[in-house]
Amino acid sequence: MFSPPTTTRFLQLNSPFYSFLLPSYQRVPLHGDGVRRLGQLQTCRQSMFLNAKPVLKDGTLSINGKEALTGVPDNVVVTPLTDSSAFVGATSTEDATSRHVFKLGVIQDVRLLCLFRFKIWWMIPRVGNSGSDIPIETQMLLLEAREGPEVDAKTSYIIFLPVLDGEFRSSLQGNSSNELQFCVESGDPAIVTSESLKAVFVNYGNHPFDVIKESMKILEQQLGTFALRETKQMPGMLDWFGWCTWDAFYTEVNPQGIKDGLKSLSQGGTPARFLIIDDGWQDTTNEFQKEGEPFVEGSQYGGRLASIEENNKFRRAANEPQSEAPSSLKDFVTDIKRNFGLKYVYVWHALLGYWGGLLPNALGTKKYNSKLRYPIHSPGNLANMRDLSMDAMEKYGIGTIDPAMISQFYDDLHKYLVSQDVDGVKVDVQNILETISSGLGGRVSLTRRFQQALEKSIAANFQDNSIICCMGQSTDSIYHSKRSAITRASDDYYPSNPTTQTLHIAAVAFNSIFLGEVVVPDWDMFYSYHEAAEFHAVARAVGGCGVYVSDKPGQHDFKLLKRLVLPDGSVLRAKYPGRPTRDCLFNDPVMDGKSILKIWNLNNCTGVLGVFNCQGAGSWPCSKNNAQGDLSTELSVQVSPADIEYFEEVSGQLWTGDCALFASSTGSLVRLPKEEKFDVTLKGLQCDVFTVSPIKVYNQKIQFAPIGLINMYNSGGAIEAVDLLSDSSSSCEIHVKGRGGGNFGAYSSTKPKSCSVNSKLEGFDFRDEDNLLTLKVPDRTSSWDIVICY
Repeated sequence: MFSPPTTTRFLQLNSPFYSFLLPSYQRVPLHGDGVRRLGQLQTCRQSMFLNAKPVLKDGTLSINGKEALTGVPDNVVVTPLTDSSAFVGATSTEDATSRHVFKLGVIQDVRLLCLFRFKIWWMIPRVGNSGSDIPIETQMLLLEAREGPEVDAKTSYIIFLPVLDGEFRSSLQGNSSNELQFCVESGDPAIVTSESLKAVFVNYGNHPFDVIKESMKILEQQLGTFALRETKQMPGMLDWFGWCTWDAFYTEVNPQGIKDGLKSLSQGGTPARFLIIDDGWQDTTNEFQKEGEPFVEGSQYGGRLASIEENNKFRRAANEPQSEAPSSLKDFVTDIKRNFGLKYVYVWHALLGYWGGLLPNALGTKKYNSKLRYPIHSPGNLANMRDLSMDAMEKYGIGTIDPAMISQFYDDLHKYLVSQDVDGVKVDVQNILETISSGLGGRVSLTRRFQQALEKSIAANFQDNSIICCMGQSTDSIYHSKRSAITRASDDYYPSNPTTQTLHIAAVAFNSIFLGEVVVPDWDMFYSYHEAAEFHAVARAVGGCGVYVSDKPGQHDFKLLKRLVLPDGSVLRAKYPGRPTRDCLFNDPVMDGKSILKIWNLNNCTGVLGVFNCQGAGSWPCSKNNAQGDLSTELSVQVSPADIEYFEEVSGQLWTGDCALFASSTGSLVRLPKEEKFDVTLKGLQCDVFTVSPIKVYNQKIQFAPIGLINMYNSGGAIEAVDLLSDSSSSCEIHVKGRGGGNFGAYSSTKPKSCSVNSKLEGFDFRDEDNLLTLKVPDRTSSWDIVICY
C-alpha cells in the first residue's frame, strides 16, 4: 500500500500499448454499438477539459481519440454524458440478486490514487500502479495519464467515481490478477437487480482538481440527491475557536469540568466561543454494564437512549435540592454562555439516538416504535478492518427507530435542545444504516430517508445549519448530503497513540480531495499540549476547517494556541478545503520513506502552504507492510509558489510574476518567481507553513505584497483587501484592510514614509536585507485599515 514498484512505466494515451485498462480475456466482438441509451444529456464543458467526448466502438472506449478501455466485456455499458465524461455500468445474465461484482479490465503500469473505506466508518488513501493495489470499498480512483516518461511530459487525469444507481450503491475494487471490478449492492435481499447501468462515473481532464470539481458538478445535476459545498449555508462556528469535551473527559463529562475548561482557556487569552458537549450528557441505560461487575471492553456501545432529555449530571432532581447539578441543561448552557462569552453550544448524539439506539418500550422513547436489530456487514466491510464499536453492536444489537417515526424523533429531540438554549448538534455513527437496512428497503433508500429527516429537522429547529456529521464516510451518506455542510474527514484523533498522529493529517488531506467538493472537511479536535500539537495546529491552519481542541482543563499550550486564535476568539480560516499539492497526489507521505506532504490553500489575498514530514511514525491500516522509520531522519522536498492551485484568484492584474514567501518557523522572507523552487528539510513530525503573497506594482514604482499577521500560522488569513487610494506621481498610499491584533508584515520594495493603523500613526520596522516591513496592531483591535504611505 502506498508503495508503487520502482519500475513504473507511464500511461500514454496516444498508444494502444499503454491503455490503462487491458483485456483480461479474449473479447467477443460486440454486435451493433453495444450502448444502452439513457437519454440525451446536455453538454457541460469547462475550459480545463480537452475536446474528449467518450465514444464506445468495437469494444473500445476512446476519449479524445485515445483508447481508454480496451477489451470491454460485452456486458459493460457505457453512456457518454459530456465531452469528457460517461457513466459505466453492466448487465448480468444470472438471476437478479441484491449484490453483483462486475469486471471492467486490467489496470497496470499507471500511477493511481484510491480513497477507500478501511473500516465501516472511515476512508484512508492508498497509492499504487496496478489493479491489485485498489482495495475493496474504494470510493474514488484517480489515474495519472502521462504521454511519456519525461519529467515535463504532458499529464492528464482520469477519475472513476462509483455512485448510487437507483436503490444500489457501488464501489470499486481490484483483485490479484490486476483486474478492476465494481460492486453494486442494495443491502436488502428483497431489493434485487440484474443490471446497473450507471454504477460508475468516469471523467477526464488535464487538471486534477478541476476534474474532480467538474465531476461532482455533473453528478449533482445527474443524481439530484446532494449539493456542492459552495452552495450550502456555512455554520457560524467555523470561524470561531472551539473546545470539545471528548478527550478532556470522555463520557465522564460534567458541568463543573466544562466550566473549568472554559475558564482556563479564557484566562490564557484564547477564549473558546464554540463548545461541543460530546458523549456523556444524555439519559441512557446500559444493561451490559452492572455496578460491581468487571468492565467488559465494548460494552459501552450497548448503551441505549432512555429519553431525549439530559441525564442527572446536567439536571438536578426535585428531591435533591443540595445536588451540585444545575437545575436543567438550559440553566447550565445559559450560564456558560453568559459567563464565558460562548456564541455556539453544540451537543452530541448518534444518528439513532445513541450507540445502541433507543431503549425499546421505555417511557421516554416508546412512541418511536424502536425494535432490536442486529447489524449485518457487507462482504466489502468484512474484507477490510474490523471495528470494536461495530463488533459490540453486532453482539448487543441496536434499538432501531421505526423509519416511519424518524422525522418525529429528530424533530422532538432538536426542538427540545433548542428549548435548552442549545445551538446545534454533532451527529455520529451515521454509517450504521447500511448494516440494518435488510427488510427496510435497502441501504440507499434507508439512508436517504434518514438523511432527509435529519436535515429537515436541522433546518426547522436550528438557525445556522448547525450540524457536524460524523462516522459517515460512505457514499450512501455523501451522495445524500443536501444541506449538511460539515463532515468529519478522518478516523478519530487518538492523543495516546503516537503512531496515528501523522496518519491523521495525511488521511484528512487526501480525503478532502473528494469530500471537500460536498462539505467542509472537519479535521477533528486535538490536544494543544502534546508532542504532535504543532503538527496538528498547522494542519488546521491550512485546512480551511473549524479549529477546536479537547484539552483537559489547565493543560494548554497558549503560545501555540495564540498562533491559531485571535484575542476575540476568532480564527483565520482559509477559503477552501486543504488538499495535497499536485506533485504529492500519487506519493505515500506516510510509508514510502521519502515523500513529504504539502497541503495548499488560498485566503482572500494570499496563498498558504503547509509542509509536513509524516514519515517514520506509523503505518496505514490494512497495509501489507509495516513502515520502519526514525523520526530523527531528515527528508527534503522542493517547495514553490506554483504548488498553490488557482493562484490567479489572488494575483490580479498588477502582479509582477514574483511572490513573497514568509516562513512561519523562521520569520524569514524571500522573493521568488512563481515557478522557482527551493528546498525544505524536516525531521519526522516536523512541519512548516509558508504564506505566499503575489508582489504587485503600485503607482508604477512601488512593489508590495501583504503577508498579514506574521505571529499567526495562517498569516494571510487576516487580510481582507488591498487597495491603492492615492496614486499621484509624487506619492503612493496603499490601504490594507484586515482583522485581529498582532504583528503585521509585508514585503515592500521601498521603505515607506509612514504607517498608520485606523488613522493613528504607528512606528514600523523595515529590514533592508529582505524588504520585510513590520508594525504592531494593538491586541484588542478587531478590524483595521493599515495605510502605508510612500
